[in-house]
Amino acid sequence: MISKRIIIMGVFLTLISFTYLGAQSGIAPYDIERVGLSGWQFLKITYDARYSAIGGAFTALSHGNSGAIFGNPSALVDVGNVDVQFTNVNWIADIKGQSIAIAKNFGRMGVLGFSVVSLNVGEMYETINRVIPGETRTEAVVTGNTFTAGDLAAGISYAKRVTDRLSIGANVRWIREEIAEVSMNNVSVDFGTTYYTGFKSLRLCMVARNFGPDAHLVGWSEEYQMEAVDIRMPLDFRVGIGYDFFEGSSHVLSCAIEGTHPNDGPEKINIGLEYKFGNLLVLRSGYRVNYDEEDFTLGGEINYTIGGLTARVGYAYINFGILEQVHMFTLGLSL
Repeated sequence: MISKRIIIMGVFLTLISFTYLGAQSGIAPYDIERVGLSGWQFLKITYDARYSAIGGAFTALSHGNSGAIFGNPSALVDVGNVDVQFTNVNWIADIKGQSIAIAKNFGRMGVLGFSVVSLNVGEMYETINRVIPGETRTEAVVTGNTFTAGDLAAGISYAKRVTDRLSIGANVRWIREEIAEVSMNNVSVDFGTTYYTGFKSLRLCMVARNFGPDAHLVGWSEEYQMEAVDIRMPLDFRVGIGYDFFEGSSHVLSCAIEGTHPNDGPEKINIGLEYKFGNLLVLRSGYRVNYDEEDFTLGGEINYTIGGLTARVGYAYINFGILEQVHMFTLGLSL
């Protein structure tokens, strides 16, 4: 009972602090959009078909496999023995991404996980600013040369069940961004908690993502005729609740809603639904509120068990409005 009160009070104080910080600036909290204040945008992509299909509402719907590394790391405690998964992302503007995650449950010692994420922007034509002969102004010129850009993240994760109701987890990742001959490295830390209230399957969850220091571009040259600046991390704090209907039945309907508070944009709401038909088929849908282009999401998953091995194939569709669609596929194995 005491721990339950502590958790609820912590959430209440956190929400109050959001309002207080906005008030200190003299501007109403919801008038502050903070757009464009951070870098490392590839960390915002959910590299898991399940979490993408449920509208990104992973805070309270992250459980059961190694994909929890990309959502709420505290949910890794639900990994049975060993779980591994691979995800392929067809992002907007022909950007391609891949992720791999593996988790091992060591019983009372907790769950240990590893992950790698890669994002490739592809080849682009180089454009430079050139001084116009006889004038002081410049013009953009396509040189005919090409360059590439990409991102990489590799990390370790740990989760532990503190009590029968409370679990905690964290990710620590080394991250890197490159564009042409310019690059920067940094460290990112995520935290997550899952608390079951005691009322059936109702759970209260929190996730804080992408903590880390500012990073500076390495390899910057005066040739670019711009001044390099420190790049901030895209901090994101989320609070969500989840609930499973038809407990004890072969059919389970899970729903979740979460609020997200990023440091580089307005507050958003993610809503997700997941319907399981026994152990074979899963249907998913979600909706994202207050996003620029993203709104509804759809997806599903097929599971097949043979012996002690369970294979799963998942798919997610994300509507990006004028930016068209994003498709995501996940292949996983559980022992």
